[in-house]
Amino acid sequence: QVQLVESGGGLVQAGGSLRLSCAASGRTFSNHAMGWFRQAPGKEREFVAAITWSVGTTIHAQSVKGRFTISRDNAKNTGYLQMNTLKPEDTAVYYCAVRRGPAVTSANLYNYWGQGTQVTVSS
Repeated sequence: QVQLVESGGGLVQAGGSLRLSCAASGRTFSNHAMGWFRQAPGKEREFVAAITWSVGTTIHAQSVKGRFTISRDNAKNTGYLQMNTLKPEDTAVYYCAVRRGPAVTSANLYNYWGQGTQVTVSS
């Protein structure tokens, strides 16, 4: 059974930075992808970024491109989301997820999910 544990959320002022981590366990991830999604109150869950684990190919949503960067550490089985130049509209619960196969943007195609970590950006 795959387990995902997110950390690194918190309260930050606009323009600040945070780095989210997602520690994965339960299997090897060489044929998998990790994605980050977020959900703000009253809104649908939206795609943020994803990475194909083996080759490191990434996808970033247009709304975060140039500000957020997804990466992974193979040795630690951990994925990261570096978030810079944060805006109040980035406030949400951020979730990491894993799927077998390459990185994709659809949440429905991810099989395993973490519990979420709150990110709050004050203006």
